[in-house]
Amino acid sequence: MKSKHALLFTTALIAFFILVNNVEQEKPAGNLIKDKAGYATMLIPAVDEEGGGVITNLTVQVKPGAGRSLVDINELFFWVDTQNSIRTAKDVAEKFTGANLQDYDIVYSIVTNASAVEGPSAGAAIAVATIAAIENKKLRDGIMITGTINPDGSIGKVGDVLQKAGAAKSSGAKVFLVPVGQSFQTTTGYEKTCKSYLLSKVCSSRWAARNIDIESSAGIEVVEVTGIKDAIIRMVVE
Repeated sequence: MKSKHALLFTTALIAFFILVNNVEQEKPAGNLIKDKAGYATMLIPAVDEEGGGVITNLTVQVKPGAGRSLVDINELFFWVDTQNSIRTAKDVAEKFTGANLQDYDIVYSIVTNASAVEGPSAGAAIAVATIAAIENKKLRDGIMITGTINPDGSIGKVGDVLQKAGAAKSSGAKVFLVPVGQSFQTTTGYEKTCKSYLLSKVCSSRWAARNIDIESSAGIEVVEVTGIKDAIIRMVVE
């Protein structure tokens, strides 16, 4: 009888240890945020209301909080679609890193000389900076990016790539990442042709489209990227 009770006790004890071990294994994965806080800063080329290339300074800070996304904008009018890009970028960053951000706030600080920056074209850059801040990793110097960010992490097309490439070049960047298919920019305008006939010259003009090689025109290396993983490999220091 004692042997039977001893066997039952031993079995129950083993079951208890198995249960405890399983509970430990089933705990939610730890946050990937190192030292309970992260920080990243990035320069982003943009276009102002007048169509000129400008540089926007973005800082992303991750710190203990209540799962909020906070935007600190100093004397800048920021369009709603860019605010939506911030939300999408945060979601993409959370999925990419596997981090649980419900106990952390992410503060986005944006500074630029322009009075307004519109459009979602900073989405890819915001996603990269958010991932770097979550993982508290350094961003490489001399690389900038333009492109929208989609919920699946793919990088979408934007406008005014040539102007943004020029702004990136002027600020000291060596490499400019663009969405697939946008290393060339199509422009339209009047094209003039002339022919000489004896002592006279006859000229005509027509409306035509032409492709501009962004790399050659802006004087900066241009690399096409498909998605956030590709951008992270190029921009974040491991």
